[in-house]
Amino acid sequence: MAAIDDDDRPKKKTAHEIGQDLTLLSVAELNDRIALLREEIARLEADIAKKQSSRSAAESFFKS
Repeated sequence: MAAIDDDDRPKKKTAHEIGQDLTLLSVAELNDRIALLREEIARLEADIAKKQSSRSAAESFFKS
């Protein structure tokens, strides 16, 4: 059986757990997590905007 190279293994996706111990993380890993969290914040804000838009449209329809 051939040995599996590390490059062939699936990459573990960076994840962040709120309150996680950060002492063992490098600056690069911390920056990656900040980017991940910023992307998630943008995704959440976009969903809020979409839901507010839908709600406003429904409210204006039923006020007529």
